[in-house]
Amino acid sequence: MSVFPLPAIGEATHRVGHRYVTARGVRFHVAESGPADGPPLVLLHGFPQHWYVWRHMLPQLAATHRVLALDLRGSGWSEAPKHGYGTPNLAEDVIAVLDELGIGRAAIVGHDWGGWVGFVAALRHPERVNALVSVNMTHLWPPARRVLPNLWRMWHTAFIEHPPIGRLVLRRTGFAGFLLRHWTADKTLWEREDIRVYTDLLRDPARARAVEQVNAAYVWQEIFGHPLGRYRKARLTVPALIIGGERDVVIPPAVLGGGERHADELRVVVLPGGHLLPEEQPSAVAAELLRFLGGEPVSP
Repeated sequence: MSVFPLPAIGEATHRVGHRYVTARGVRFHVAESGPADGPPLVLLHGFPQHWYVWRHMLPQLAATHRVLALDLRGSGWSEAPKHGYGTPNLAEDVIAVLDELGIGRAAIVGHDWGGWVGFVAALRHPERVNALVSVNMTHLWPPARRVLPNLWRMWHTAFIEHPPIGRLVLRRTGFAGFLLRHWTADKTLWEREDIRVYTDLLRDPARARAVEQVNAAYVWQEIFGHPLGRYRKARLTVPALIIGGERDVVIPPAVLGGGERHADELRVVVLPGGHLLPEEQPSAVAAELLRFLGGEPVSP
């Protein structure tokens, strides 16, 4: 798969390196920035994006951390195998990449479904995760009384979760671009940025199929797993922060609370903005997560 051209990231002096790591039989792309001896910070994107969603935050994060923006399997520049898109498997991918890079422990920051993957990785491998930050994604234990009235907000998955219809919608319509425009509270965002950086990749059949599988797995295994109490007995021992958007139309602030009794440390911060906070409010998100990782109090 050819690498798409990218606009400049941050200051002209800021450098982003790119490497490929083969783990669990899949070739993963990692965008890396910051000092090689800095504390590792893994960034996980959501749908329908890839590592580039973090572009405006990279200079700020890389000033103190070794930042590794990973393309999950089937996304961005990573390989798109036919199988393996359930959340537990995606979480194992993250740990396997850390193994290949020789990183024992790292902080994980995830946006959208990347936040969900981060939570599962922290539950399954707490010894490998120093801290967890989830952006525009709730925790694994939202009360049913908050989730059920908001399930309609996942309406978009109905168009992309059923094979082979989902991959055709992603490849041959502008649905992904419509969602990105709909999800942002900053209506000027896509006047400043080129949305095709994300949508053009979905013309590739393998990537469209991968996104279809991720959405299907998320809906049938995760969303509908809540009423069945899939994670009811699990406890998060890793310090965690959730950053939500005040005007998030997908994961509203109402579903972010209620996880404290399942975690040793879980905080919630709500910022102005919508569902695309890493692009809408990059400086504010970076400041919150760096404050959290540094052990300072997070703004209420």
